[in-house]
Amino acid sequence: MKFNNIEYTASCGTAEQLKPSTLPEIVFAGRSNVGKSSLINKLFNRKNLARVSSVPGKTVTINFYKGDGVNFVDLPGYGYAKRNESEKKRWAGLMEGYFNSDRNIALVIVLIDMRHPPTADDMTMLSFLSESGFNFTVALTKCDKLNKGELNSRRENLQTELADYPGIEKTEFSSVTGAGADRLKQIIEDSLK
Repeated sequence: MKFNNIEYTASCGTAEQLKPSTLPEIVFAGRSNVGKSSLINKLFNRKNLARVSSVPGKTVTINFYKGDGVNFVDLPGYGYAKRNESEKKRWAGLMEGYFNSDRNIALVIVLIDMRHPPTADDMTMLSFLSESGFNFTVALTKCDKLNKGELNSRRENLQTELADYPGIEKTEFSSVTGAGADRLKQIIEDSLK
């Protein structure tokens, strides 16, 4: 697959705006400020494909990108506390609408900040994907921000924290150094076979 052949196609703010799923979809999910836009830009070797923001919770729409016979889907970040109630309801409806609209989801990449234990929202997302039978993998972001001792400590703790998902691959990823990018590309390609 050519990872540099990708273009933005659409943003949907409500479930009603979702177009039918015609191509396999690779989905990026994670809490606000976990580094989704940075990971997407790194994977596709583009600076501004997905807009990176210093403000968490900036992505409030589902953004679609068309690749080489596949759609890449950037879901809005979850768990951002400053959203008001109506915004949280809209977000929940959007997520429900997306996952329940008979889409051709080949893979969900769940991003978790490696520096911290998975949040309750992370665990809810993993549990939902597992119970719903979706194919998913975990990308542990911001691994470059940990020193060797911290890395080893987090690796150890993650074995307990993510013990319910022993068969799910967990890839350490850095949008700064590019660590893990090749492995994620391989996982994406494998999911499309």
